[in-house]
Parts: sequence; C-alpha cells; structure tokens
Amino acid sequence: MAAILLLALVVTLANAYDPSPLQDFCVYDNTSTVLVNGLACKDRNKVTSDDFFTSGLDRSTAAAAFPNSTFSAASVREIPGLNTLGLTLVRNDYLPGTAIPPHIHNRATELALVLKGNITLGFVSADPATGYKTNRVYSKNCTVGDVFVVPQGLVHFGMVSSDGDATTITAFNSQSPGFNFVAAQVFGKGLSLPKDFLAKSFQVTDQIIEEIQNHFE
Repeated sequence: MAAILLLALVVTLANAYDPSPLQDFCVYDNTSTVLVNGLACKDRNKVTSDDFFTSGLDRSTAAAAFPNSTFSAASVREIPGLNTLGLTLVRNDYLPGTAIPPHIHNRATELALVLKGNITLGFVSADPATGYKTNRVYSKNCTVGDVFVVPQGLVHFGMVSSDGDATTITAFNSQSPGFNFVAAQVFGKGLSLPKDFLAKSFQVTDQIIEEIQNHFE
C-alpha cells in the first residue's frame, strides 16, 4: 500500500520543477564532455532498456553526509533515462536517535514517505514581508505509511526516535535537487568566510566560531 501511495505521489510530482523535455527521452551520456545546463543525450540508437532501470532501493549502502545514516539513490546517475524527466528518489536508513541536520534542496520540493520507524520531520517557513518575524516551524511526528512534504528551498530537518531504526523513501521533483547542509556550508573550515564576519553575524566570539568550525574539518 505504501509503495502504491508513493507511486501516486511521484506521478503527481512529474510536472516537475525542471524544464519539460522536448523529446520522448534524453538518456544521459556519461561519456560526453559537453558542458550544458543538464546532461548531454546519448545516441538514441545506443539506448537500451537498462538505461531506464536500477535496483537496490531495498537497502542502502552509501554513507550519508551526516552521522548514523546510509542511503541509496535512484537518480540520473543510476538511471540515465531519468535525464530531463525531473525526478529523483532516495532511500535513507537511520540509526536510533539520528539527527538530520538543517538543510535545503534549492531546486526541488521534497516528499518523504516513512517505511519504518518513528521520525519527526519539519521545516521552517521564511516570510520576508514581515522581516521574518512570523517565521514558523511546521513539524510532524511520522510513522509507517505517513508522508510529509517540504516546500522547495526551505530549511528542513528530522529527528529519529531513540526507540529504533527508521527508513524513508524521498521523492524530489528535480533530477538535481541540491543538497545544501546549512551548518557545513557556513562553518566548513575549507571555506573562505572570515571568522570575524561569522562572529559578528551570529553575535558570538571568534573563539566560539573556531570551536564550531572544528566540528566540520
């Protein structure tokens, strides 16, 4: 039932944020050196059924960008035939108590389906018309079969219950959603943001900024 629900939601998302395709398909050519806003198309005569297929979402194998989580993806890298179709699926598996750090998908809306466990999902609104004074946190404690949507470009987060593991399947209405983790992008030590600038921006001392940066080496 959960799989049927996800399929229906993904079909709804198919009117994606990405531009509409101008042909039946444009299978990603991973040998091309052409630089375009997107990915170059494979010769149609070389396209096979395998270009529209992947397996492995029954488990996750790659380490995520934050601790205690692994993922597997069905993106244009795994399914070349997804190129120009504006869809990405990601499976995440979380250990008990995992914190999903605040992050942004600047090019996509996110739709998360809980397959296992108990996880709180939420996002923060952004209302520049009121000087951000009316910003709100919208969150929901989700269990198996629940679906939570995050509007495009908003900071969002998650917290897995300490009672057990959790698994989600997430759909994005873009083949390149963007995965921008707020703290790492601001405090990453490899960045050139001046320490005194960060201290003034967050109204703390240089020492506190340095302590935070040490966690992102």
